[in-house]
Amino acid sequence: MSGVNKVIIVGRLGSDPEIRYTQQGVAVTNFNLATSENWVDKGGQKQERTEWHRIVVWGKMAETCSQYLAKGRQVYVEGRLQTRQWEDKEGGKRYTTEIIANTVQFLDRGTGSERSTNLPASEAPMLPESTPPDVSMDADIPF
Repeated sequence: MSGVNKVIIVGRLGSDPEIRYTQQGVAVTNFNLATSENWVDKGGQKQERTEWHRIVVWGKMAETCSQYLAKGRQVYVEGRLQTRQWEDKEGGKRYTTEIIANTVQFLDRGTGSERSTNLPASEAPMLPESTPPDVSMDADIPF
């Protein structure tokens, strides 16, 4: 029996997306997404916890995210969890767990520092599902 690896989150970008291109010319965009949980503790005090999620988007969807997303924008992301390992400069093993996005939907017209012209709300794309291409990445560059 195979398992299920599916993540659905809604959050806000903590910084502008970063786009890079593989040696094969395939776009890959990374951004950090914050999700928050609020509750009242036993003492009646409001509490908040923020979790940060590293998002990776490939191909045309990566280019669109890089063009239209900016710090503070709210997005819906569907994807899968993936953990990568690499060796740092001192030879130590390093790990990161990321969400590889299949779907990204822009939920607002933008708040925060806007880098690009925003799409009108009626044209905000729900980017189609895609799978990352089979490309080789430099193992020593964790992004």
